[in-house]
Amino acid sequence: MPGTPAGAKGAGKIIVISAPSGAGKTSIAREILRRNPSLRFSVSATTRPKRQGEQDGKDYFFLTPDEFRRRIGAGEFVEWEEIYGNYYGTLQSEVDAALAAGKHLLFDVDVKGALSIKAKYQQAMLIFISPPSAAVLEERLRARLTEDAVTLARRLERMPMELAQAPKFDRCVVNDQLDRATGEVQTIVEHHLLKS
Repeated sequence: MPGTPAGAKGAGKIIVISAPSGAGKTSIAREILRRNPSLRFSVSATTRPKRQGEQDGKDYFFLTPDEFRRRIGAGEFVEWEEIYGNYYGTLQSEVDAALAAGKHLLFDVDVKGALSIKAKYQQAMLIFISPPSAAVLEERLRARLTEDAVTLARRLERMPMELAQAPKFDRCVVNDQLDRATGEVQTIVEHHLLKS
């Protein structure tokens, strides 16, 4: 089922923020949502365990691996991927319902998911959050202490592939300083939402 055509009457808009793990996309996405009441967070589905403070249906739809695979088989995802042994994906029914109602959606997804969304919804604005360097990204990942050694190694192994996708995005913002990078993303978002 194709996405809502760009410029369709009453069509909502899509903004996708993506980055390698640890580059700050979730911090930026949360602040962008706070600054833009017209934006609605697109909740992804995942099979990974809940982290402290996360809520089902708000941060993610937490599904069992069997339920996730059933939905893949039923073609219910705009995009999905298995990362670090867990599934992540975006339910098409959620996206299409929001767009049809004229709501603007903000996505916080991995780089491959972002490119899959763009393939289906050409009007989407893809913003890549880049670290100042691979070394800084590795330092941030080690400092946040949310992964065990195996998961951390997987994230670092995936990083070169993720960084190589940046030229495929509409805009690239270097997160050398969180407030400055957030301000740059805010400017991009404002311009995109004002476009007819």
